Amino acid sequence: MQRRALLGAIGAAGLLAAPNVVRAQAPITLNGASQFNDDHVFNRTMTRFQELVRQYYGRPINFVMHNNSSLGLEKQFFEYMSAGRAVDFAIVSPAHMSTFSRAAPYIDAPFLFRDLAHWNQVIERDLFKPVADEVERRARVALIGYAGGGVRNIFSNRPATNMAQLRGLRVRVQGAPIWSRTFQAIGMAPQVIAYNEVYNAIQNNVIEAGENEAAGVEQMRFYEVAPNLLMTEHAITIRPLCFSVQTLNRLPRELQEAIRRAGREAAAFGRQTESGEDGQKIAALEQAGRLRRVAFTERAQMNAAVQPVMAAYAREIDAESIHSRIASLTS
Repeated sequence: MQRRALLGAIGAAGLLAAPNVVRAQAPITLNGASQFNDDHVFNRTMTRFQELVRQYYGRPINFVMHNNSSLGLEKQFFEYMSAGRAVDFAIVSPAHMSTFSRAAPYIDAPFLFRDLAHWNQVIERDLFKPVADEVERRARVALIGYAGGGVRNIFSNRPATNMAQLRGLRVRVQGAPIWSRTFQAIGMAPQVIAYNEVYNAIQNNVIEAGENEAAGVEQMRFYEVAPNLLMTEHAITIRPLCFSVQTLNRLPRELQEAIRRAGREAAAFGRQTESGEDGQKIAALEQAGRLRRVAFTERAQMNAAVQPVMAAYAREIDAESIHSRIASLTS
């Protein structure tokens, strides 16, 4: 009788525990975030990331994407990932990592790359690894790949073909100090404004211009208020694909490995896609009469004006070694 009672108690306990077993076997859910919609190359890069994670992990896993800034902007995404809540992965500007690594904004600094070949070489040789290691250690956010590839130009409500015509141009720049310093060295009047406020700021004559790659100009419809695209080619975008280390550490080892592998490969897909589509998007917008390309004739003079600023900034943020290694690459 006692034996039957004991077996009955064990059976009941097993039934009560069963829901926990079911929950443990349920697919893991990971949350991504973006400022853009599914057409943007960053979103397509993260879609590719999800596909590759599923492929390499080989078990059910759920992904939920929060698009169109529904969870805020990239700054908030990075804060969420660092805290291990709300957002598990996102593509984020290095400017938002400067609290944890002084050299982080250098990853995406203007006037750093001579051309796409030079840019590709820097990424393939992993020259930003010291920054990535510091961000992962201090912010608890892993840089699992480098997306980007868009050549950045100035979109403006007035044309400019040379340095003299750029003088005094009120232009929105990113928050990292190197952007304001280099644009000031050229003679412009840079202003730091939130990305989602740029359109209205130009429309209301607070500023006259901004700068971005073709995908951003198209997505945010900046051509409606600033139809002149000044072909300054002053930067090539690098946007790390990031993943929360706190989330990563809670996952099975096989899934951690799949995420890091998928991050590298998805980011490479993103770079190839964006660099390949960049010129096509500009041509399509121009053919549709939405913007006008304006040839900039003094790019060499512009680069010469900012190089002392770049060197000084590298010293200031302890990025001299990275700066010299990038500059020494031959192509």
